[in-house]
Amino acid sequence: MDSKELRNKFLNFFVEKGHEIIPSASLVPADDPSVLFTTAGMHPLVPFLLGEKHPAGIRLVSVQKSLRTDDIDEVGDNVHNTFFEMLGNWSLGDPARPDDPGRSGGYWKQESIAWSYEFLTDKKWLGLEREKLKVSVFAGDQDAPKDEESAKIWKSLGFRDDQIEYLGKKDNWWGPPGITGPCGPDTEIFYNTGKEWVEIWNNVFMQYEKTAEGKFIPLRQKNVDTGMGMERTTAVLEGKESIYDTELFLPIIEKIRILSKVQGQKAERIIADHLRAAVFLIADGIIPSNKDRGYILRRLIRRSITYGQKLGIEQDFTTDIADVIRHIYGRIYAELNNSKIEDELKKEELKFRTTLAKGMKILERKEGITGKEAFDLFQTFGFPFELTKEFATVANISQFEEEFKKHQELSRTASAGQFKGGLASHSDKIIRLHTATHLMNAALRKVLGENVWQKGSNITEERTRFDFTFDRKMTDEEKAEVEKLVNGWIKADLSVKRQNLPLEEARKLGAIGVFGEKYAETVSVYTIYDKESGEVISAEFCGGPHVEHTGVIGMFKLIKEEAVASGLRRIKGVIN
Repeated sequence: MDSKELRNKFLNFFVEKGHEIIPSASLVPADDPSVLFTTAGMHPLVPFLLGEKHPAGIRLVSVQKSLRTDDIDEVGDNVHNTFFEMLGNWSLGDPARPDDPGRSGGYWKQESIAWSYEFLTDKKWLGLEREKLKVSVFAGDQDAPKDEESAKIWKSLGFRDDQIEYLGKKDNWWGPPGITGPCGPDTEIFYNTGKEWVEIWNNVFMQYEKTAEGKFIPLRQKNVDTGMGMERTTAVLEGKESIYDTELFLPIIEKIRILSKVQGQKAERIIADHLRAAVFLIADGIIPSNKDRGYILRRLIRRSITYGQKLGIEQDFTTDIADVIRHIYGRIYAELNNSKIEDELKKEELKFRTTLAKGMKILERKEGITGKEAFDLFQTFGFPFELTKEFATVANISQFEEEFKKHQELSRTASAGQFKGGLASHSDKIIRLHTATHLMNAALRKVLGENVWQKGSNITEERTRFDFTFDRKMTDEEKAEVEKLVNGWIKADLSVKRQNLPLEEARKLGAIGVFGEKYAETVSVYTIYDKESGEVISAEFCGGPHVEHTGVIGMFKLIKEEAVASGLRRIKGVIN
């Protein structure tokens, strides 16, 4: 069975079970600034997993384009790749909820597990042997009990104790995608290929919500969220050891071999994977650049060309490979039929080959360049890390890597300095806005509740911008109350003091910070308080600077409140 048949059978199976097919979303997340790419089938559905009504209903099925670069250095082995397709089905709300009997039509563990088993083993569908399957379930911990319910369902389907493994949070727990949100235990399904066990399906049961305090409370809307990797499952169905030996990759690799002068399995696989990802990224509107998504795209293309060099491919070849990729996927994804893909690949390949030529000329002047010289070549000309490293002698590799690490440290330090405290500078206006932002944070928590946590801020001469956790739009009354509180505290001319305290002591005093941020053992805490009564209005981990008393801030006004992502709001304010 090939990927086309797998795709059609998966969709048809769940349509028979009352699901609506939803199209794949873009690789660029629509409303989530916390990640660069759509990383899974559930990613575009987060608002609906949190309770928003999906226009297609509460039983959904899709094949979602996804991209992850966490394991980019592993690409080329049998199972790792960057771009992939995720087959998934969802139940948005368990009909057994006693408080909302009207939301019928969802399903829970029994149906999810039974249908997974049916699809995998029934000869009408995939027809896999039950004896070659095993599953894992959540073992339980201090946050949630052992998932005996899932294990019992698997046993009712004929699974023996030795086919069921209990594992902890690291292996059998999903989420949440951010600091807070829906999460829960999962049950994973593995297939024995004869040489190894391969995970082919994961059923997540979202029955908890992780709070800002790190507690796990029962989720009002329970959801089923599943994922089956197209590439890995195709390899299983075709009886292949590697995803790169399936019809999803072989035509691409065969084209690379035609263009190559020497053979190299890992290089062929990296080129096939990276250019496949690049084609889909450009189709979704990303162009090569030195920032964010564009940087990832540029790196994928340039790594492909670098590995092409290793195979002796001297001519431009990325557009030739793009043609093969379009032939495989063009009927499924209409966005691939776009001349912009070839245009961007041509431009980037021309630009990079110019860089390569400059670098090679420098290398030809010397023999056995030092690790430092190799690093300078990387830093000055953008010569590929992998290729640069090869030209340093073995004895100097450690020197090259030392220079590279030093470069990474400097980059991180520069970034930290540039954005420390979210301040653009330390001008008088910005310092006043900074203190006003602490007051605004305190007011938001007073008006909206202590589940509000800061997720970031940015302060310029013109305004303060503050991101915080909250699951709905603020009302006009709430915004007015926040504004009123801040201006009341400004008028009261409260005192501001700084203390350096041990982290635990600062926490005992009630100091708060950016949620999820890691702090040193000793922290700087700014407290805004009433000198006469001793009442503390705000205590935050912060490096400063701040005004000495709030009376100098000026009149505060909220100018905008908007959504940034699901469960994340952004507010902007000014002072006059």
